Amino acid sequence: MSNVVVLDNGAGLIKAGIGGERDPAVVVPNCLGRPLSSKKWLIADQLHSPAEDLTSAAVRRPFDRGYLINPDLQREIWSHLFTTVLRINPSLSSLLLVEPLFNLPSVQRAVDELVFEEFGFKSLFVADSPSLVHLYEASRRPYGLVSKTQTSLVVDCGFSFTHAAPVFQNFTMNYAVKRLDLGGKALTNYLKELVSYRSVNVMDETFIMDEVKEKLCFVSLDVARDLKIARRAGRDNCLRCTYVLPDGVTHTKGFLKDPDEAKRYLTLEDGDPPSHFKTKDDIDYPEVTDKREDRRKIDLTKNEFCLTNERFLVPEMIFRPADLGMNQAGLAECIVRSVNSCHLHLHPVLYESIILTGGSTLFPRFAERLEMELRPLVPDNYQVKITTQEDPILGVWRGGSLLASSPDFETMCVTKADYEELGSVRCRRRFFH
Repeated sequence: MSNVVVLDNGAGLIKAGIGGERDPAVVVPNCLGRPLSSKKWLIADQLHSPAEDLTSAAVRRPFDRGYLINPDLQREIWSHLFTTVLRINPSLSSLLLVEPLFNLPSVQRAVDELVFEEFGFKSLFVADSPSLVHLYEASRRPYGLVSKTQTSLVVDCGFSFTHAAPVFQNFTMNYAVKRLDLGGKALTNYLKELVSYRSVNVMDETFIMDEVKEKLCFVSLDVARDLKIARRAGRDNCLRCTYVLPDGVTHTKGFLKDPDEAKRYLTLEDGDPPSHFKTKDDIDYPEVTDKREDRRKIDLTKNEFCLTNERFLVPEMIFRPADLGMNQAGLAECIVRSVNSCHLHLHPVLYESIILTGGSTLFPRFAERLEMELRPLVPDNYQVKITTQEDPILGVWRGGSLLASSPDFETMCVTKADYEELGSVRCRRRFFH
């Protein structure tokens, strides 16, 4: 068995496992949480326990805005993972660690101290996510364009940032990487604000609103049309769906009131006018008999809220951040700027090998909308081809697992002896390119 621990240390989720495996042994939140009813902080995998009620739970994260700000908290989480979950002996293991792009030198020093001085790993290799995604996709399709040209454009929509990063011959071209300061955390916070303003205060419900976002949000292919539909009342509004909050007595987890209701928007075809979707003739809905005035009143005894246009306005942030007052380009323009920073000969290949990874790319219709936005910005003689990874959350870890199982891996690492002799800064130069 391999003695390389592969750790994709994301700001939102930690993916950890042994190199050479297909999937990580554990995918857990990179945070501590404390339920209202408890004085004890729950670590990582303990937050996934079905018995825990995470309503209004306090959350502590070692990362903020994409960078490690609390190494002590990170050490606590890693220690729990290595001893309780993975059950490894660091002094006999190597570590492949995935770090964010443009990591600060002070953060790098703190991480090196954790790895070598606190845990005592025998060696360390540091990688960035775009190069590992490229490696994995090239190995999956050995005769595909990514493998033949050794070139791709990785769009990583993570927890704190969204990056458009060109990769050439397994190296990320840092000078051409473009960043959008929007990620899964910002989307969840925006959804919290919308729901809190319109129906019920959920500003403290981080875990619940994350689940609402993942289950109910989707990317609109025609925002103007969907906004018209969202204004409709009753059964004419195929976007409306209801989410029931936990009450702490009969159920400690939130749930969808009607799972089929959440999928009604799929009956809308691209380009259809607002009236062209399944109605009462196709789907059997109960008659609404109460008066319109009564329906407008929110019944506060019912622990639930309805979502309509919030479902597509939240992911819309990624494509139109300016609509929220952010002085940033949308994702499509971000990609074009990234490609234009590269050599002219690489442009057609980069546009034809765009790879989507990261949790936010899991929104339904994300790739179709990105292609719609990108096509008018790209020269007509270039093809645009967008590929979503089979599992965008695990794609980076699988690339790391593949690299860790290569025969040359140990020669690429920095050993503990190197670190003790040369120090952090000189050791890190091995990973520069």
